[in-house]
Amino acid sequence: MSFHGKSDRQILQTLGERLRGHRLRRDITQEQLAERAGLSVSTIKGLESGRGRLDSLVAVLRELGQLDGLESFLPDPGISPLQLAERRGRPRQRASGTSQVAPRGKKKPESDW
Repeated sequence: MSFHGKSDRQILQTLGERLRGHRLRRDITQEQLAERAGLSVSTIKGLESGRGRLDSLVAVLRELGQLDGLESFLPDPGISPLQLAERRGRPRQRASGTSQVAPRGKKKPESDW
């Protein structure tokens, strides 16, 4: 199933339906899941209807044994080229090859504008 072309609301409803499906496959009531995850029943109902907070979602995913899905859902983007250069102690290089900042200790010439 592709989420492209769906509204944000439709995507959230689909995610809520999937949470509900995982809960039902484990044969757990909303009350049992709420107790195990340390949340209220209304929070579980909200998540299953596409509403809720990220911390609540993580607690439910943990209880349903679905935390591994988060890695494929939102993988680590890795280190950026800027962060890598900073770690190596090198100045940032621009794609144009020209620096927009004057070297340390030297002032850029004043513009006539």
